[in-house]
Amino acid sequence: MVETSSFWGPVTSTTECCEKNYVYLPYIAEFYNTISNIPTILLALIGLINAVRQRFEKRFSILHVSNMILAIGSMSYHATLQNVQQQSDETPMVWEVLLYMYILHSPDWHYRSTMPTFLFLYGVVFAIAHSFFRFSVGFKMHYVVLCLLCIPRMYKYYIYTQDVAAKRLAKLFIANLVLGSIFWFCDRFFCKEISSWPINPQGHALWHAFMGFSLYFANTFLMFCRAQQREWSPKIVYFMGVLPYVKIEKPKGQ
Repeated sequence: MVETSSFWGPVTSTTECCEKNYVYLPYIAEFYNTISNIPTILLALIGLINAVRQRFEKRFSILHVSNMILAIGSMSYHATLQNVQQQSDETPMVWEVLLYMYILHSPDWHYRSTMPTFLFLYGVVFAIAHSFFRFSVGFKMHYVVLCLLCIPRMYKYYIYTQDVAAKRLAKLFIANLVLGSIFWFCDRFFCKEISSWPINPQGHALWHAFMGFSLYFANTFLMFCRAQQREWSPKIVYFMGVLPYVKIEKPKGQ
């Protein structure tokens, strides 16, 4: 996009989306890409409240908080289009996937301290390296590989889960992920064509919205699976008949 004079100064980020800069406010570079992170924050807050209220393991509270941190970092990046804020968006993306890897694999990991230690050090090293070298294509390839490493374990959880409502959550997670990715791809690679349309569909903003729901459904599905492992009699219920969440009944003494 065309660089525009603003409160934040010249654009220093290595990536921009197919949204015109500073159209609505001088303090927000990409307006729709900024506000589209709000659903992620709200859904993560709902998940956090449920995890804390029912005393789920702390890993799930941290997971929901990490979703909020990621969304806030994304808002900061798209509002300013500065390189430092871009790091605050991209680095938490990697940290979050590492957290998912821990949650997916920890139940069967025999040496409990080794995996979280390794993942923590990996995240720290990546953050330092990314701040110095400012990976662009390398970051995207690295992120995709980490996500792909989560798929086999997620699929295993899916096939071993018999609950129909829980399986529906996994399907909603995938559906939102695929739809969001299509919008991201079109916004990224067909910007020239889209820019000539009377109305820009704001594909990257739609990616944010769909990913917010995708993360919520994934988190809820993983909470259900973990509750099953702990024999907490989980079931999927719906807030106001719309938003699914996990309700558990812990045995006495827990």
